[in-house]
Amino acid sequence: MTPARTFGYLACTTACLLLLAAGCAPSEKVAVKPQVEPQKQIPEVIPQEAAPAVLALKFTPQDSTTYRVITEAQQSVKWRGAVPDDPHFAGGLKLHRIEMTFTQQIQSTGDNGNAIAKITVEGLKYHSEATDKPTVDFDSSNPKDPNNPLGKIIGQSYITEISTTGEVTNIIDTQQAYNALGPPSSPEGRIPFAIIEPAAIKDRHGTLVLPQPDKNHLRAGDSWSNTKTFSFGQMGSNSYERIYTLKEIKDVNNRELVIAEMNTIPAPETPQESHGEESDFLDTFDKTGTYTGQLKFDLTTGKVEKYSEKLDSKWSVILPPDKKMTEEPVVLIMGAVRLYDLEKID
Repeated sequence: MTPARTFGYLACTTACLLLLAAGCAPSEKVAVKPQVEPQKQIPEVIPQEAAPAVLALKFTPQDSTTYRVITEAQQSVKWRGAVPDDPHFAGGLKLHRIEMTFTQQIQSTGDNGNAIAKITVEGLKYHSEATDKPTVDFDSSNPKDPNNPLGKIIGQSYITEISTTGEVTNIIDTQQAYNALGPPSSPEGRIPFAIIEPAAIKDRHGTLVLPQPDKNHLRAGDSWSNTKTFSFGQMGSNSYERIYTLKEIKDVNNRELVIAEMNTIPAPETPQESHGEESDFLDTFDKTGTYTGQLKFDLTTGKVEKYSEKLDSKWSVILPPDKKMTEEPVVLIMGAVRLYDLEKID
């Protein structure tokens, strides 16, 4: 074989080997994209709006509940500045405070939802002051004075009709209690009669007024209102619109409790509250004050757990100086406090 042919053969053989090598080389892997299932859409969960709270008293015949109620009335007079040494410029505090424990037993209910309730006095504390000095101080739980005529009211009962809004719609019977008290033999002996007179009963058991039946389905932020009038003797009367706002509904020991706050604004003056010249005189006073309250209501039982309100009013006026007595002004400040506190204790 000639060299030329040998070279050609080797070249051809080499080329074939290269081609074979190329043919035997591993083929390039093609990346395969995994199949991705389309993401499942999770349905949006829209929270359901809580059911409204029904603010209404619930009555069950023979059901019995015990409450403690405190009512307090204060009136005060203070002088500031160059006060002359004169009895006409005497100040002081007048106070009446009653703390009563009573049992309310539902005797029956009517078609209108109202209940006939028997109220029995279980305990009484009575304290009064005049010109900063105690005049009466009685506590039925203290046996130091067992013959005190105020003790006769313990165990006595009266019958009332109460609506689902808490209003005392009728006072049915107080006569049995009157008969048991007997004729008063002293000023203190008249106090039990004053405690069970109609106006006192309505204030004691009907101060809180819940919303009317057609407006008592409420949620947090909703409100209801009513009007209350106070008499301040020579300082006249004032009416206030009490505005209750439902703040929250919470679960406590498997009970639903409503918390509401009360704030007030002056109500329009009624004709009875306008007294001509006396009203003009009162207009010379600068009046300030607060009137707030709070309610805790058990939706599960339909009963008031706790309710309190406090009115604190002040009237002040600067009297012109009397040059015969003093050349400096004198400031007169008169105050009035009305407190109501009701709490379920059993």
